[in-house]
Amino acid sequence: MIKKTLYFGNPVYLSLRNAQLVIKLPEVVKNDTLPDGFKQQSEVTKPIEDLGVVVLDNKQITITSGVLEALLENNCAIITCDSKSMPVGLMLPLYGNTTQNERFRQQLDASLPLTKQLWQQTIRIKIENQAAVLKKCAGEEVKCMAIWAADVKSGDSDNLEARAAAYYWKNLFKIERFTRDREGIPPNNLLNYGYAILRAVVARGLVASGLLPTLGIHHHNRYNAYCLADDIMEPYRPYVDELVYKILQEEINCDELTKGLKAQLLTIPTLEVVISGKRSPLMVAVGQSTASLYKCFSGELRRIIYPEM
Repeated sequence: MIKKTLYFGNPVYLSLRNAQLVIKLPEVVKNDTLPDGFKQQSEVTKPIEDLGVVVLDNKQITITSGVLEALLENNCAIITCDSKSMPVGLMLPLYGNTTQNERFRQQLDASLPLTKQLWQQTIRIKIENQAAVLKKCAGEEVKCMAIWAADVKSGDSDNLEARAAAYYWKNLFKIERFTRDREGIPPNNLLNYGYAILRAVVARGLVASGLLPTLGIHHHNRYNAYCLADDIMEPYRPYVDELVYKILQEEINCDELTKGLKAQLLTIPTLEVVISGKRSPLMVAVGQSTASLYKCFSGELRRIIYPEM
């Protein structure tokens, strides 16, 4: 079943009743002139089990502990946003698999040659997907990207990821003064938001597969709690890039992240991808990737299953 993404950008009361998320508006609840029957009819309920990502983007949102517990028990990722409406926090369950201790040990015991090979596969698919985006969106010649993808060595010792990225960003968004930088000019703001949603989806998938999102196969920043999520999301980034490119073609002002722009970016978990020769929503595909990663750690597989554009 495809999990839903809920976004809350206005003041709202979120509570739990009969395994349902109950959504109430403060102005309705506090208005004593309204009849109780109308207040009950104005409530909206959503089954907790249907939710995969919840985004909280308002300082006046009230959410009960019961809702948080129920969401986490159902492996739902909860994203909180800062005053600029950018994702700033991510809440995930402490456990997501019945054999989690065993899986942690296998992940921790992964050999250096194995992690280097997994990173090689990851970067190779990422560059191939970037090349596909360039060809589809910008109509650019991508022979050099294909060569770089084929030449990626174990652990990407030649750092072909960076070389491909420089070529990719230069040719995808032909905007004066644009460089890929978190603090850079638009559409960096759209990319930042999209990647944050993608990161939450991948972290959720890792927890569901019984893996530690903190322990990466390549990223090892001591201050980063989601190194493995940042690793596994790499081949999925081009899907976000393609979506942002399409948004820009609509000639919408992207200087500010409006609710309309966020609504388009929040479709990322349901984007259609092709994985193992079959069409699948991105969130479901991520689950296949994280499950295959565990099998690599356990010795059942030698390759991570990634989507190909």
